[in-house]
Amino acid sequence: MTIVLAIDAGTTGVRTLAVNNNGDIVSSSYREFKQYFPNPGWVEHDPEEIWNAVQSTMSDVVLSISGPIAAIGITNQRETAVVWDRETSLPLHRALVWQDRRTTSRCTELEDNGLTSTIRESTGLIIDPYFSATKFEWIARNLPVKNNAVLGTIDSWLIWKLTDGKVHATDTSNASRTMLFNINSLRWDNELLDLFGINESSLPHVKASNGDFGETGKEASCGKGIPIRGIAGDQQSSLFGHAAFSKGDAKNTYGTGSFILMNVGTESPKPVEGLLSTVAWTLEGDGTTTTTYALEGSIFSTGATVQWLRDGLGMISEASELETLALQCLDTGDVFIVPAFTGLGSPWWDPLARGTLLGITRGTGKAEIARAVIESIAYQTRDVTEAMQIASNQQLQNLRVDGGASVMDLLLQIQADQLQVPVLRPQSKEVTALGAAFLAGLSIGIWTSLSEVEEKWKLDVQLQPEVDRITADAAHSRWLQAIERSRSWAISS
Repeated sequence: MTIVLAIDAGTTGVRTLAVNNNGDIVSSSYREFKQYFPNPGWVEHDPEEIWNAVQSTMSDVVLSISGPIAAIGITNQRETAVVWDRETSLPLHRALVWQDRRTTSRCTELEDNGLTSTIRESTGLIIDPYFSATKFEWIARNLPVKNNAVLGTIDSWLIWKLTDGKVHATDTSNASRTMLFNINSLRWDNELLDLFGINESSLPHVKASNGDFGETGKEASCGKGIPIRGIAGDQQSSLFGHAAFSKGDAKNTYGTGSFILMNVGTESPKPVEGLLSTVAWTLEGDGTTTTTYALEGSIFSTGATVQWLRDGLGMISEASELETLALQCLDTGDVFIVPAFTGLGSPWWDPLARGTLLGITRGTGKAEIARAVIESIAYQTRDVTEAMQIASNQQLQNLRVDGGASVMDLLLQIQADQLQVPVLRPQSKEVTALGAAFLAGLSIGIWTSLSEVEEKWKLDVQLQPEVDRITADAAHSRWLQAIERSRSWAISS
């Protein structure tokens, strides 16, 4: 049995999996790490704590399996900025997490200076503290000693530590989230490096997602000499783990919010209002290198809406009760919830929108509200995928789903009805980590083609549309009316 280790370094913890050549997870270990909030809007991680979590989970998994490890794949929280000393390999500052908003004023300054289109055309991204560039800039300006400073995202940090400081590298999917990487030329953008005062020598070398990232050193708890061969940011890794290899394939991860990515092929997409353009992955082999691109949309409130029902309103005591409650009614009775608690994300990008509950009567009960919450998730996903289809001139083929809310068959059925395409849920709940394992396995020849990887993706349930497009469109048009009611509301408060 051939084993690939997959390290999934997320926002709250690290999970390491052992995956066999059939694509099955044979062992798993998880450790949480601490979140730091030194000031309002600031979110930090200790890179050493993340590394320690990787070490302990790898050790757990290695002790639980028999036989050698063929390769390691890594997937990670994206955009988080790490700085460490080249000589000592010690962090010089806590990592600035993707959620950190301390550079908001700097981003506003960049927008006021007319740099929005320049950055958008080069990177595919909007100007936002979410991305790494202004975080790196903040770190550089606030470090007392800079001579030996090395910058990177979480994947770069872990590669450095795993290789005993011999390799400073990242892949194209992670680089494309820094706001410093030109997704057209697939190189660090010199104009942007100058803008943010970043030396290219301090940044990682950018490789293909299934490239050679060195071998583990003597410090790695998994053992020395294991090749590191698969790297991808978490959302791109999820797309790969879903075997979404064809144009028009898309995935939605239903988490606290939702991340929707759609494969748009090998040509860099033009900037699109309300969506992000990003590198999905770069694959090399047989003397060729091919980059696949994706459009990405972010929905702010998915699981957060369920948490609001549970913690804010006390309508349910566990998230798992939501579907049972919603099934107590056949429809919402024309009730709509727009969960714009912190504004609307893609494709609207309206920070002034606020949550609305519309259409309630004396006959409205808990069941109708629960169903309206589930429907809001499906409607928001339709909004994003429709924008993607228009932008890419590519028809959505299916939607592959993962994340906590994907366990609800009712949600997936409503989703299929609204999208008018099949919705597919895999057997595995660890699709993101599987993506990293598949990349590493491809690199060393465990799997020799994307079609062979696709065979390892195992279907749990497939939901087909049960209503016609006219019926779906009528419901969605009412949703769009509700969206308009929610927009720019914060101006009045």
